[in-house]
Amino acid sequence: MKEVKGKAVFLRVEPPETQVSFQIPNKKVYSKNIGENMVEAEYEQIHMPLIGDDAPAFTAVTTQGQINFPDDYKGKWVILFSHPADFTPVCTTEFITFASMQEEFNGMNTELIGLSVDSVFSHIAWLKRIEEKIEYKGAKNVEIKFPVIADLKMDVAKKYGMIQPNASTTQAVRAVFIIDPEAKIRAMLYYPQSAGRNMQEIKRLLTALQKNEAEKVATPANWQPGDDVIIPAPSSMEAVKERLGKSEENMYCLDWFICLKKDSKK
Repeated sequence: MKEVKGKAVFLRVEPPETQVSFQIPNKKVYSKNIGENMVEAEYEQIHMPLIGDDAPAFTAVTTQGQINFPDDYKGKWVILFSHPADFTPVCTTEFITFASMQEEFNGMNTELIGLSVDSVFSHIAWLKRIEEKIEYKGAKNVEIKFPVIADLKMDVAKKYGMIQPNASTTQAVRAVFIIDPEAKIRAMLYYPQSAGRNMQEIKRLLTALQKNEAEKVATPANWQPGDDVIIPAPSSMEAVKERLGKSEENMYCLDWFICLKKDSKK
């Protein structure tokens, strides 16, 4: 292998099972055998944040002016979500739905931030078109009041793993990050470009995370606000004996390790 003007030139490697990996400027190149053919690909290394990580900080231009995250959102929950492109059908229905629910999210101490790799001028034109022309499921004249990041250089999208080359190298996937008031990532959702998101499910998940934070409980399968919640399992034999030996109002056990209680706010 040798470099020619910053690019890599491959020589066939034997035996066929050998895999080569090395760096070129801001890129990583790998080769892999598929059958009898050597397939070569070039990609940029992008690190995706994980649940529990600090949400990557950024400064960005948006439809509501410049924002500095997380400094501008101290004490707030944040739903940061990406969409593939402006003036596209699925994204339009999603934005109308998110905007229609913005007051509900704000009532949960939660701010919305949208993102795509389009320019701020494209965003503005698209949002105006939505407000003036588009009606979806009875919602019309919908004003998008939350900021939408113009991420032309993909700086923010790459920090959050929103650019996934096997899906597209020029558009973000439909990602959702729920970030808590301490700027920790609490949940991540990824959708393909063809499938619109369920905003009620995103709200349900946010509600569950906030209940966990406030009451230190977990939520069972198919939980809906008002349903019974799970209390933490005992972590010692002594705690098991204590739990089995007492009865608490509004609490019931299916076994020693799975006990539920009535929602305190029901």
